[in-house]
Amino acid sequence: MRALHPRHVLHRPLGPEAHADCPESGQCPVSALSHHGCQQAVLLQTAALLGVLLLGFGYFWLLVPNTEARLQQLGLFCSVFTISMYLSPLADLAKVIQTKSTQRLSFSLTIATLLASASWTLYGFRLRDPYIMVPNLPGILTSFIRLWLFWKYPQAQDRNYQLLQT
Repeated sequence: MRALHPRHVLHRPLGPEAHADCPESGQCPVSALSHHGCQQAVLLQTAALLGVLLLGFGYFWLLVPNTEARLQQLGLFCSVFTISMYLSPLADLAKVIQTKSTQRLSFSLTIATLLASASWTLYGFRLRDPYIMVPNLPGILTSFIRLWLFWKYPQAQDRNYQLLQT
């Protein structure tokens, strides 16, 4: 019962030291905190983006009194975020070309991105609204680039997970 006490669970050694008193097990436990540094970096990035959004909200609602100017600046602000969202997969594209493998890309997400960005672009054309139309054009472009990569480097079927025959 001593091992289940919260103080012993929180301060239990990790890695080979965890089984120093139990050499017959021969296995090391998987550390629940092994990705702590990575999780901390993601948490900091998320907090920074949340801070940018809160600063943007404060700027638009507190410092820009004119409603028309507020909408114009808010449209530009949202356009920049949308463009950065569509351009973010470009970092993975370099790895795909290096490894000549599209395993890190999702085909269904590529199709969904193409359909969504094309729909929003057509809607922006219909309304003649550049704040809808322009930010979605990179989504179409990056989707076509990813589709070309799927054509050039077809995904090899994973031998460990064969499709079930129905």
